Amino acid sequence: MTLMAPLPMADDPLPRMGDATRAAFLSLLSRDELDRSRWHWSLWARKEQLPPPGDWRVWLILAGRAFGKTRAGAEWVRMIARTNPDARIALIGASLGDARAVMVEGESGLLSVGAPDRAPKFEPSLRRLTWDNGAQATIYGAAEPEALRGPQHSHAWCDELGKWDVSGNRAERCWDNLLLGLRLGEDPRILATTTPRAVPLLRRLLAEEASGDVIVTRGASRANIANLPRKFLKDMENTYGQSALGRQELEGEMLDDLPGALWTRAMFEQARVARVPPMKRVVIGVDPPASAHGDACGIVVCGLGDDGLAYVQADLTVEKASPERWARAVSNASAIWQADRVVAEANQGGAMVGSVLRAANSALPIKLVHARHGKGARAEPVAALYECGRVRHADMFPQLEDELCGLMVGGEYRGPGRSPDRADACVWALTELMLGGASEPRVRLA
Repeated sequence: MTLMAPLPMADDPLPRMGDATRAAFLSLLSRDELDRSRWHWSLWARKEQLPPPGDWRVWLILAGRAFGKTRAGAEWVRMIARTNPDARIALIGASLGDARAVMVEGESGLLSVGAPDRAPKFEPSLRRLTWDNGAQATIYGAAEPEALRGPQHSHAWCDELGKWDVSGNRAERCWDNLLLGLRLGEDPRILATTTPRAVPLLRRLLAEEASGDVIVTRGASRANIANLPRKFLKDMENTYGQSALGRQELEGEMLDDLPGALWTRAMFEQARVARVPPMKRVVIGVDPPASAHGDACGIVVCGLGDDGLAYVQADLTVEKASPERWARAVSNASAIWQADRVVAEANQGGAMVGSVLRAANSALPIKLVHARHGKGARAEPVAALYECGRVRHADMFPQLEDELCGLMVGGEYRGPGRSPDRADACVWALTELMLGGASEPRVRLA
């Protein structure tokens, strides 16, 4: 197959041109050139989506969600395959399913970029893509690091390193096996694309940045605003913009842990799961505010799975709420989640806390608790449960996780806001579930 003729080149890629300049450039193209222009990535890519110059071994794109990392990865692989018939490329996702769904068949995957008549042949049973010139790419899952022991490659695209399984050092074993087999060709290289997460492999790569072997491209979600629905960015910024997790997921910033903190970001990444088992018990932890104009009312739902592990299932905290409003929120949560127990701290309001909750729902299974020790002393046994792998998070809880990461050994709080209301509610719920004695029979509320 003959190669496409090159298009007339502009001084800047189209996204960086002004409207008038872009229109003038496109007007110079024939109808055929205009039709083919969409397959010329160098015309449309932002500068940070194109390979950096220099003699690097690893190019790491560490950027926020929807930055355009997947498109950059697929286009880089396409460029390697088009120019090097001998290329043998490893495509590594967090799992085989992720690699196929995102890197190969996704909207920005390898079967979608480039002209349709030049797409690679995909053989799912062999996990292999083959281009007309003989270049090949093979799919791997990072959860199976031994699959990379033996195969040789000239290049690799590793997607979402932050999601790679860290249990049993699988992520680093996968990376090491890849490096040991990266020995084909004159200039083996790796592109890694990921949203930053505080996992050991990413910290290891960032530590190598100073050597020049690892080149890091950083960026925020809004850099790709021209290709994103405005509502998406608005919703994401409303949800995560005020949290440290927003700096990670939207700004592409690697969050550092506070020295002496009881929780680290890595704990949450290790604890996060996509599915939860049936629950044997459900407990709602409540940290009531001292007044309607003060702190938030922390409301966190936790469950004990039939696998014996605790699952943080929802953060339903309400801000600046009157006693009637936060009590209704607790009552609604108890009904929706069919809670066996509502554990509420009564240090601030005493008997009033119980009265307000019963006024909202007389059938609430309330247990009032009084904190006899500081926050640190209460939180330390719960943090130990996370360290032992006995707690899971059923979703991302950015504000709750920020507060937990602000609880220090010794009781000091250095997180966002004046008080860790969400964290306290979570600690009370997990203490009841995992450290409070034998499980009680399930109570179904009306």
